Amino acid sequence: MSDAVLHFPRSEYDDRIARTRAAMADRGIDLMIVSDPSNMCWLTGYDGWSFYVHQAVLLSLEGEPVWWGRAMDGNGAKRTAFMDHGNIEGYPDHYVQSIERHPMDHLSGLIEQRGWDKGTISVEMDNYWFTAAAFASLQQHLPNAAFSDAQGLVNWQRSVKSDNEVEFMRRAARIVEAMHAQIVELAEPGLAKNKLAAEIQRTSILGADGHWGDYCAFVPMLPSGMDATAPHLTWDDRPFKSGESTFFEIGGCYRRYNCPQSRTLFLGKPPQKYLDAEKAVLDAVEAGLEQARPGKRCEDIANAFNETLGRHGFVKDSRCGYSIGLSYPPDWGERTMSFRAGDMSELKPGMIFHFMPALWLDDGGLEITEPILITEDGAECLCTTERKLFVKD
Repeated sequence: MSDAVLHFPRSEYDDRIARTRAAMADRGIDLMIVSDPSNMCWLTGYDGWSFYVHQAVLLSLEGEPVWWGRAMDGNGAKRTAFMDHGNIEGYPDHYVQSIERHPMDHLSGLIEQRGWDKGTISVEMDNYWFTAAAFASLQQHLPNAAFSDAQGLVNWQRSVKSDNEVEFMRRAARIVEAMHAQIVELAEPGLAKNKLAAEIQRTSILGADGHWGDYCAFVPMLPSGMDATAPHLTWDDRPFKSGESTFFEIGGCYRRYNCPQSRTLFLGKPPQKYLDAEKAVLDAVEAGLEQARPGKRCEDIANAFNETLGRHGFVKDSRCGYSIGLSYPPDWGERTMSFRAGDMSELKPGMIFHFMPALWLDDGGLEITEPILITEDGAECLCTTERKLFVKD
């Protein structure tokens, strides 16, 4: 029996597994090795900082899933995943980071013991947690199995959020709002960046509206000046300066549900080109939000955004949004849908996106982004942070 404390009703996990199995059956998959920790958590509830070693959830077409991982993490699975303890399997520690043996050698033995070694086994080929060595080991030790790629299969089942998941995202949204309020209050010329980063992280963990904050899948990004011409720089100990912009790409997180939002702060009087960029982005965001309704396509939002931006004389050559929800480091995206030309994914109620219309200029950057929920009536912005370029003298 399991004594795990689950974040969702057991019936919700059962529904998730049923939908995933239906997709497996459509592809002729007998067994899926799920190594993405977000997918492992979504299917079973398992939650632990153990994704730096090999682990997986084994999902066949019937029966309970099986959690497999480092033996010392087995108790974590018993505390967080719903399965009977007989379906929690650990491998000995001499497999960890060994040059003599691979953990997947052990997994192959487990698969054979359970009679799953002669069917079609699918793996998530292109994610951060499944390696070439892992695949080579499985192929070597399971010669009677046929292998296929199920990259994204579980991710796509996660695309429409349940009411419970939407509530978790709303709680994360309250946290990121509090983080932005703290930034506007504290940032000033002379303040060392690491000190502000510390306060941002403190606020994110203290939480908001009575709900604590989990660790985010992304660390805070807060580049200033020329550093802000690049999208993914973090912080150092240099002080903020007057006459520079800083964008803050940050996220609140509640029970692994990540809600990112970005705002830009200019210390001093912003040049006209920043005001022009602000106007362009705000108009383009409105145009994109108008398209964010059920039945529309992801590319409809991107096309509306880019056409409006272009009329203002600006160009964005990267996607302007992506699906978000449950995630672990190093990425808060779901790695499915993107707001860009050619993405014909249909928008449905319950989908949540980070509408991410960032611009990188020749001497700085401007990010004014929104996490949005697709509803029956259109787009709902999950955060109430004022949508503008913040200016502080």
